[in-house]
Amino acid sequence: MLSYYLIYPVAWCLGKLPYPVQLLFSDLVRWVLYGVVRYRRKVVRANLQDSFPEKSRAELRQIEQGFYKHLADVFIETLSLASVSEREIRRRMKYLNLDDLMRWTGGRSWISAMAHYGSWEYTTNFDLYKTHDNALAVYRPLSDKGADRFYHRIRSRFGVIPVPMHEVGREMVRRARMGSHVTLALIADQTPAGPEIQNWTMFLGRWTPFFTGTEKMALKFRMPVVFLDVRKVRRGYYEARFDLLYDGEEQVEEGEITRRYAERLERMIRQRPELWMWSHRRWKHNVEDWLAQHPHAVKIANQVQNAGRR
Repeated sequence: MLSYYLIYPVAWCLGKLPYPVQLLFSDLVRWVLYGVVRYRRKVVRANLQDSFPEKSRAELRQIEQGFYKHLADVFIETLSLASVSEREIRRRMKYLNLDDLMRWTGGRSWISAMAHYGSWEYTTNFDLYKTHDNALAVYRPLSDKGADRFYHRIRSRFGVIPVPMHEVGREMVRRARMGSHVTLALIADQTPAGPEIQNWTMFLGRWTPFFTGTEKMALKFRMPVVFLDVRKVRRGYYEARFDLLYDGEEQVEEGEITRRYAERLERMIRQRPELWMWSHRRWKHNVEDWLAQHPHAVKIANQVQNAGRR
């Protein structure tokens, strides 16, 4: 837990500094990440080159540099959540079409399908708008107990309830029995591993495995799925618009909700690619290798074969 007692006081003090001073720290972090330690630069470059083969080397380098600048901003923004005021966090992240959201969800529990895009930690201010009984943020616990405690504390400051990934099903059953109307925030662009891989979807020109948790929860509890489309207005300030992916009633084929999410995420990334987490090893799994190890995955094999014929 030593890391918690080292991180939290520094983060709290950082959040109290004037924002122009915070930006100076962000610029310093960017210089260290990009120019000194070269944090995952090979991963970033490979991901960008494979995702945008049509772009020139100069265009890719521009996106790369913009990504590291944004990554440094997100790092400072996340730390500042330790002490940022309610008034300030409302200014930093705004939601543009809450009326549409209320019309789509109609007093039901619903899923906010999010991504590591923009400043996802700022969305922990959503519970301030009281459109539901509770907002639950699903997360994967960190191995470092101190860092895990830090993230849990900053994410819950404005009312959001962090829920470990392995407990979300049990928690949703409990909430349903209580008749509680919740927002379930799921960041669904991470890479599943091993037995968690159950779905492959074409994404940024490649077959990509996606978590199926969003789809399974939506179908089991008849929850609408709403994509959170984020825009960075300027450094430190964001706007988000809700976009309905699934209404909670429609009869859909297996994998359809996941496909819609991937398609909508790709569209958002292509608009401003520097705002996505390119340092993540998103494509460490290969669909051909996976199919060789899972010969009974006939449906996915057929999808891949049919796509290859087009």
